[in-house]
Amino acid sequence: MEIKILGPGCAKCKATADLIDAVAKDTGADVRISKIEGIREIMGYGVMSTPGVVIDDKVVHVGSVPSRHQIVDWLK
Repeated sequence: MEIKILGPGCAKCKATADLIDAVAKDTGADVRISKIEGIREIMGYGVMSTPGVVIDDKVVHVGSVPSRHQIVDWLK
């Protein structure tokens, strides 16, 4: 599973990446996490508010740090 964190490197973007990484490790999920910081690339996903989360090229979350429960559901 490929997960992209969209955002310019703000605190919420970093918190989102850290939380997803921690949940993936806790659940044993096989994920590749990358960060997309370029504004043009972020806007290419239609995301206007960060952080954004993209899983396998589908935007699943925008505008806030997702909850641990949401992340667990995504990784199933």
